[in-house]
Amino acid sequence: MVSQGKTAVVTGAAGAAALAVVRALLEDGAQVALVDADALRLDSLIRFLRGTTVAIPAESGEAGSVRQAHLQIEKLLGPVDILVNAGEDPPPGKIESIGPDEFRRVMARNLDSAFNWSAAVLPAMKARGWGRIVNIVSLAAKGAVDGGAAHAASHGGIVSLTFALAREAAPHGITVNAIAAAFIENSPAVEMLNESQRRQILATVPLARFCKPEELAHAARFLASPLAGFITGEVLDVNGGIVMD
Repeated sequence: MVSQGKTAVVTGAAGAAALAVVRALLEDGAQVALVDADALRLDSLIRFLRGTTVAIPAESGEAGSVRQAHLQIEKLLGPVDILVNAGEDPPPGKIESIGPDEFRRVMARNLDSAFNWSAAVLPAMKARGWGRIVNIVSLAAKGAVDGGAAHAASHGGIVSLTFALAREAAPHGITVNAIAAAFIENSPAVEMLNESQRRQILATVPLARFCKPEELAHAARFLASPLAGFITGEVLDVNGGIVMD
């Protein structure tokens, strides 16, 4: 078990992809704090998980809420070794159909959340000389799929944040990477598609199918492991061949 004894935080943990990450980390021996704004769903989910878990309701886009949640996690599980920022948000409409308030809400849910949690856990990681941060972003951050202006901008910001933190944290033995994913089964972006839209999208995916949450989780599990210690500042594509580089 490569993460035996490690403490992990997974945000957006009520979502399909994030929950798959939680299960993968538990299988690797980590104890996991599931963080999400949906307290009722968190409580229902942890009943079916095997391993040491805690459910921590928090508004990750609010710095004060994150600070309180982080303190609670440290009290219950100890210092955080692994952070996976994995919030899910359905892509909003085109720029003319959203206002400043909606844009700000999406930025807070995605970019602010990743910043707040990274700022909370990094000081203790630096002091201990080890840590892993994995940011799950949309392929819209690369302009490869149509995700809407706010959605794409927020995830593009997380990619830039990943690069900046990777350089800052590297001297302390901490890696910071991102996974650029597209069309995850059971995610809001896929669930909202009708059958015609599904067929159109699948025609653009060389592997001709959607990504299974467990496949995304396997990539996150690797980047969070000690064996990924020489990989940092990387954006790993998990997209079925939509982007090849």
